[in-house]
Amino acid sequence: MMALLSDPEVWLSLATLTALEVVLGIDNVIFLSIVSARLPAHQQRLARRLGLGLALVGRLILLAGISWIVGLTAPLFEVWSHIVSWRDIVLIAGGLFLIAKGTLEMHHMVEGQHSETKPRTMSFGAALVQIILLDIVFSLDSIITAVGMVDHIEVMVAAVVISIIVMLVAAEPVSGFVNRHPTVKMLALSFLLLVGMALVADGLHVHVPRGYLYFAIAFSAGVETLNLLAARKRRK
Repeated sequence: MMALLSDPEVWLSLATLTALEVVLGIDNVIFLSIVSARLPAHQQRLARRLGLGLALVGRLILLAGISWIVGLTAPLFEVWSHIVSWRDIVLIAGGLFLIAKGTLEMHHMVEGQHSETKPRTMSFGAALVQIILLDIVFSLDSIITAVGMVDHIEVMVAAVVISIIVMLVAAEPVSGFVNRHPTVKMLALSFLLLVGMALVADGLHVHVPRGYLYFAIAFSAGVETLNLLAARKRRK
């Protein structure tokens, strides 16, 4: 253990992997913000904290079974000369779920503006089920990335714990900001659609570099920031 702490390459690996885990966790935070917004106000914070807690537990369990994780990438069967593994199935199912969820939330947002009825809330149990399902997908993607980057299990565990703590701190302000601004929420939903498509593509062995997705959403977020600043200036 002391040898690891004195190795500069280990610290560099920890910093790199932690940053990557935080970036990959943005998807999770946005999803938590959108799902928790459908809950009664007094349950929203609990749902977000419980969701991130489950994400941490899931990642640590997956890290404990690294040999099983590696086995998930082994060929399971073949369809039209396309080799399918359990990882592919999980990514495709999770991607389709994100696409469906993002589309339905967009529908509720747009239709709710023209409806006289109060927008429907979600039960805590239903929200928790959705959070657990997506935690599995995001955790699997995150841990496979970690296993491919770092050789030491201690570094992986430290990076996962630090990234979850960062997301836990960021979850409240991000959720509040997204829910206060409908246009930002629509942007976040569009981001979920992009991530869903990327997961489906990965499951079909068509890799889409995440940098492209994050650049697109960062550019859109920059434009929306300018819009919000202009709107605030007009109000003043």
